[in-house]
Amino acid sequence: MDLRKLKTLIDLVSESNVSELEITEAEGKVRIVKSGGQVLQQVAPAPAAAPQAAPALPVAELPAPAAPTGHVVKSPMVGTFYRASSPGAKAFVEVGSVVKEGETICIIEAMKILNEIEADKSGTISRILGENGQAVEYGQPLFIIE
Repeated sequence: MDLRKLKTLIDLVSESNVSELEITEAEGKVRIVKSGGQVLQQVAPAPAAAPQAAPALPVAELPAPAAPTGHVVKSPMVGTFYRASSPGAKAFVEVGSVVKEGETICIIEAMKILNEIEADKSGTISRILGENGQAVEYGQPLFIIE
């Protein structure tokens, strides 16, 4: 990429409200990121060229999410998660509900069939992890029972 064009792009990012700009051309790829008032740039070579090391950017470390305590009720199938038997009906369980083993706690619709999902352990619902009307995967955590 032409150095004049690169300098112009850097100046444009510096003077604008744009925080990041990435351009891909036949000669390569350029990524310009504005970080706290200064502009950082990364230039990637064209696919046929040898790879170059990009400048290291600081990475913020996030704390690992805490593993849920208690018994996790997982989805036994792929489908759509419903907390109630119909749109206007009361939810089977809420946070704080006491459930017995075998009690229906939700419905998963799969292939136009409504499958009642039962609690596989007695206890109190401490968290509801599934979103009403959203798709769930096999083995996805739905509830935490303590």
